[in-house]
Amino acid sequence: MASPQSEAGATARGRIATRLLPFLFLLYVANYLDRTNIAYATLGMKGDLGLTDSVFGTASGIFFIGYLGLQIPGALLVERWSAKRLLAITLITWGLLTALTGFVRSPMELYGARFLLGAAEAGFFPGVIVYLSHWFIPQDRAKAVARFMSAIPIAYILGGPIAGKILGLHWLNVPGWRWLFLLEGIPAVVLGIATLFVLPNRPHEVRWLPPNERDWLALRLEEERRAKAQMEQLTIGQALRQPAVLLLTAGLFVCYSGGYAFWFWMPTMLQRMTGWSVERVGWIGAIPFIAGLIGMLIVGWNSDRTHERRWHFAVPQLTAAAALAAWFFLPSSNVLLVAVFSLVVFGTIAYLPAFWALPSSFLASSGAAAAVGFINCTASIGGFVGPKIIGELSQRSGSFRSGFIFMIACWIIASVLVLLCPRERAA
Repeated sequence: MASPQSEAGATARGRIATRLLPFLFLLYVANYLDRTNIAYATLGMKGDLGLTDSVFGTASGIFFIGYLGLQIPGALLVERWSAKRLLAITLITWGLLTALTGFVRSPMELYGARFLLGAAEAGFFPGVIVYLSHWFIPQDRAKAVARFMSAIPIAYILGGPIAGKILGLHWLNVPGWRWLFLLEGIPAVVLGIATLFVLPNRPHEVRWLPPNERDWLALRLEEERRAKAQMEQLTIGQALRQPAVLLLTAGLFVCYSGGYAFWFWMPTMLQRMTGWSVERVGWIGAIPFIAGLIGMLIVGWNSDRTHERRWHFAVPQLTAAAALAAWFFLPSSNVLLVAVFSLVVFGTIAYLPAFWALPSSFLASSGAAAAVGFINCTASIGGFVGPKIIGELSQRSGSFRSGFIFMIACWIIASVLVLLCPRERAA
């Protein structure tokens, strides 16, 4: 027979997940729609703005240069100030900037808009990762991250067909790619305002969590903090110099270099390699992200079940590398191309829950918050490097073959670096 404490724990875990994760999921869908809609917008804007492959690669990636500076402050503000205020300000700002991107008239203006958008979004992701550690015990953290980050493939699954439809519009003599930015900025502003009323900061603030469940959660989180007491004594600077943090940062940098290169360039690759229309690319381009969504949920669940994180990062990455390598030896076929791209997207998304459960397994409190911000902001430079390199290689060679080799190398190196990390501590 279950004890009252275990019953309180089970109820609390379910209640917290039901209350918080659906709303955080919606926020992240809006985030990724606004971050990545340029991948489809470029199918319509290249002629209007005179974008070469090199310029598109730079415009896609310069987002991450703006993204670089505010990651650690964003994570620390959630830890020490207010999650809902920080996230609300972030959402409203990036929503307005996305809408304003619809007014750009030149490549330089596009660079500026993307740079500012990156700066506006910078605090969101690390802030949410730290926020989840205030509400979810270690055994549930990867599953919580998986459910939150399942917004990434969902945003692509929804975003492709929506973008394909909007790109075909020509309202008020304004081309569809401008409407894409204008219309997709609105949800972030609305959700930002809603955040102030919907999202609580800490468990002790809410009435929907009964006292016995609140006490159970506080006890479990305190046990986690005590188990990491030695790491708690580290300063933020010392925490960021830990070998595990440096290896995770390097691994994620290389991983992002390959992953974002593929995500931003996939619609263009599909169009050029198949000759499909923009609308068809939008619909077919959603298929690989269904595989990514399934993979993320399964890998997050199994990572928590087995209490293992590193191999749950490496295996998906190696799957993506093997699938893209196989393309060189497969007969030319649009069906096989979509199958390969589905395995690549699986590999470049499924690892995320296991990876982001790692920092809090090594560090606690402010050290973990700073580490999340440091890892993500430094690794995010790969989001600039990867798309830029693919653009340069494509423009010089006229094909994506050398770009594929670059991405394969990225995912293999990323796997090796994360596997070199010490084993995570038991919760």
